[in-house]
Amino acid sequence: MYVQHSNPFDCQSELSKMSWELTSEVELPSLFSSATKLIMKLAIFDLDYTLWRPEMYQLNGPPHLTPIEKVKTRKLKLSPAMLKEARTNLEDHVLVDRRGNLMRVFDGANYALEDIKRMETDGHPIQAAAASRTDEPSWARICMQHLALNDGTVLAEVFGDLVEISGGSKVKHLQRLSHKTGIRFEDMCFFDNEQWNIEDVSRSLPVKCYYTPNGMTRQAWKDALKDSALE
Repeated sequence: MYVQHSNPFDCQSELSKMSWELTSEVELPSLFSSATKLIMKLAIFDLDYTLWRPEMYQLNGPPHLTPIEKVKTRKLKLSPAMLKEARTNLEDHVLVDRRGNLMRVFDGANYALEDIKRMETDGHPIQAAAASRTDEPSWARICMQHLALNDGTVLAEVFGDLVEISGGSKVKHLQRLSHKTGIRFEDMCFFDNEQWNIEDVSRSLPVKCYYTPNGMTRQAWKDALKDSALE
């Protein structure tokens, strides 16, 4: 009786074909997904008109603490919302310049920084840093020493030594912050109200950037958390 034997090479060809068909139908995970996924470990904020307002160049002289009642006598309309944003580390005092211009922390900035503190308690530590090219570094440091979050924590305490204030590119600021913290650029988020700062950092470093033209917002922070799968 004649028995027809299958060609082993034909079997191998069929198996290869089946393997190709299976793999072509199944979406394979990207080899680079783990390398490109954002895991926010450092949130970096510009200061002037990202964290607070007005900007330092708009002030008439260095900011100083003054009683709220004294500011009210200048016939300035101080709403409860404004006073909340102007909270300082001295009760019933606000930070103003010589003309009475009020320094205020954006609501979104307060929201983000308080959320960072909460997340640390919940086991998701994120460090906060400041990167600024402000015209008046000493005035900015006065603001950080006195402006406070809703829970009373001053900005200087929130940022610690992770503060870069100098002229030049924000790229240099972020490089120094990476050196200080040991955190890679891929795990940083950067918030700034100036488009060209955002573009400069985006072109030069693999940092996730968020444009905040009207100051830091709650939505910008929520977007960063969503991108980090932390929302």
